[in-house]
Amino acid sequence: MNPAMQVRMQSRMQVQRRSLLAGSSAGALALALGLAGLVAAPAASAQGAFDHSHAAWTALLKKHVLALRGGQASQVRYAAFAGERAALKAYLEALSAVPEATFAGWSKPQRMAFLINAYNAFTVELILTKYPKLESIKDLGSLFQTPWKPRWVPLLGTQVSLDDIEHEMLRKRGAYDDPRVHFAVNCASIGCPALREEAFVPERLDAQLDEQALRFMSDRSRNRYNVPRGRLEVNKIFDWFGEDFRLGLRGIASLPAFAARYADQLADTPADRERVRGAQVEIGFLEYDWKLNDVR
Repeated sequence: MNPAMQVRMQSRMQVQRRSLLAGSSAGALALALGLAGLVAAPAASAQGAFDHSHAAWTALLKKHVLALRGGQASQVRYAAFAGERAALKAYLEALSAVPEATFAGWSKPQRMAFLINAYNAFTVELILTKYPKLESIKDLGSLFQTPWKPRWVPLLGTQVSLDDIEHEMLRKRGAYDDPRVHFAVNCASIGCPALREEAFVPERLDAQLDEQALRFMSDRSRNRYNVPRGRLEVNKIFDWFGEDFRLGLRGIASLPAFAARYADQLADTPADRERVRGAQVEIGFLEYDWKLNDVR
């Protein structure tokens, strides 16, 4: 082979080698991008696909919550709930899959509805861990710790307790400042406001909270004007969380002022209703019934 031909062949080989290397790099880059897409896609899909209608939770509630006295109270068919534990766990997993950054980008009603539903759904799951071998949610606690303290709930990228959801998230000052949350979260007890027979949803949240408050305040077994004593007797929740009813929501800055809005539900006669509306009546607190809100 003469020198000129050798030079031409070497030149062609160098061009082919550079082409192969370039192709290899491009292929590697494409593969890397593809793998990144496979990793990122589920996260993006999970974030974008969260169902703010909480349809799965509503489906369970409609089947397993028994409304009493027009919704003033409710009982839960825990035995039937246990039969659909897989569906409940699937909903809980959907809640747990939401990253904190995604949650932070939601609207205020979306965040609040999410937390209320999470509290209620994880409470049902807590009951089912020992059901039917308990008479009260308190049976799940100990001498040294209440059942609301352990951090077993996977939520927003960390482990939280039921107390964390209620007190550090929903009741955190400046977050929502809405005392009506106490009529929405359910502690699986007879003394607690009713577990609603549907999920809380962002577009109707305000109306749902108003209805929960009205239902609870209409229940004479837990809130009433005692005529012989001439005083209001209300649920212990108002004693434990009285400060939440002084936050100024809709101009309400005291518990008597809040009760005044429900004078027609709390008292029978025009005179007694006027006393309640005057927000000058003495207030007493009824004992709380911690028995399980089970259908037995």
